[in-house]
This record gives sequence, C-alpha cells and structure tokens, in this order.
Amino acid sequence: MPKKKVIETKKLGRVFINGDIEVHALSEINISIEEGEFVAIMGSSGSGKSTLLHILGCLDQPSSGEYYLDGVFVNTLNKNELADIRNQKIGFIFQSYNLLARTTALENVELPLVYDRTGRFSNSKELAKKALEQVGLGNRTHHKTNELSGGQQQRVAIARALVNNPALILSDEATGNLDSRTSIDIADLFVTLNNEGKTILMITHEPEIAQFAKRIIYLRDGHVLTDELIHNRSTKESALKDLELIT
Repeated sequence: MPKKKVIETKKLGRVFINGDIEVHALSEINISIEEGEFVAIMGSSGSGKSTLLHILGCLDQPSSGEYYLDGVFVNTLNKNELADIRNQKIGFIFQSYNLLARTTALENVELPLVYDRTGRFSNSKELAKKALEQVGLGNRTHHKTNELSGGQQQRVAIARALVNNPALILSDEATGNLDSRTSIDIADLFVTLNNEGKTILMITHEPEIAQFAKRIIYLRDGHVLTDELIHNRSTKESALKDLELIT
C-alpha cells in the first residue's frame, strides 16, 4: 500500500512583480514528500528556499502550478482557510523560536491548542506536558522562557510544533541561532521524532545539519537542481566526532 503524500507540488511557480520587472523566484517545482520522510532543502541565498517555504507553509500562494498539502488543494483556499490549514496541519519551528516572553514553557506549547477552532482538544495542558516530555523538557514545564537556554527554548518551540499532531513539521533554519553542539542535539532530536513517524521538512544552509535528514533537495535559481537520498546519514556521535576534529 503506497504511503500518503503529505506534500505534492506540480510545476509550481512564483513570480514577483517589481515595477516593470518580473522576478521568477520559483519555476517548475515538482516535489513529492511522503508521510514519515525527513527531507532537508538547501540552496544559496536567492535560490528560492524562503519563497518555497512560504508557499509550502501556506503563508503565500503560488503564481502557477498546483500545491497539495495532506491531500488538500491549497491554491483555491482563502485567507481564513489558509490560517486554519496552517494551524491544523503544520507545526512551524523558526530560527528565532517565536516564544512568548514571561510565560512558561507549558503555556507556550499550549498556544496552538488554544487557537484551534475545531474543538478537538479539551485536555490542552495534558497534551502540552506530553509534548514537552517528548523533547526532553518534562522537568521544565513551569520555567519561563527567559529562564531557559537557547537550546531549551528551541525544544519548547519544537514541542509547540508537535502538540496538535500536525501532518508536517516545517523547520526554518531551526539551528541558525545555536552553537554547533546544541545544533547537533536539535538535529538528533529531529531524527528521533522522525523515527517516531513524524514527517519533517527542514530548510537549512548548514550542510552538516542537512546530513541528518534522509533526503536532500538542492535549489538553485528557483529550480530543483538535485533531489537525492542520503545513504551515509550523520549520527549524533559522528557529528560530535567531526566537531572535535574541527575544534
């Protein structure tokens, strides 16, 4: 039985108009990501990574082509419907954590459940506590964000992304603000979550972090340059060993 496609794009394009100039940020993007995959998207500045992220995250819509998220045809959705699908099907993790200051880890993780309009979650505190335990912060539930390290704050953000069991975890440079060792810890956590069945799409400019994924898609000038499976994936142990050699 074939696996469900969480992401499918068909000839996806995005054009920005700047005066009389058309900027083709994305052209003919065909990507398929199945349930349970862990995919990294890489590319230099201007390659189209951010534009693709915004479309896949339902923060922007394509100029051409088709986008399906967990079987839903995204192109025709209005702003309210896009907001709903973002909240219900995508768990976002950002470089800057985007946590609420002066509130506890538990309260931050609860947020997506509080804003969910489907009425699915009556036990939000219990689910938030479970998500924090999942990322190794079960003993930090009542700590405020300013009492946590950068790595712990990113784990809170990951727990928040997990809490409503979305179809897709979308990570945008999640390790960008972290030191090398903490970055490896976060990448290793992604591997653990993926092994538990989570579908993860990770945007990164760091090759050593991308090597934790099962597959890497390289973008260049708005096109898919390569799309390859990784046969010799990094582990936490091998990455730390490489770091020791460098430092």
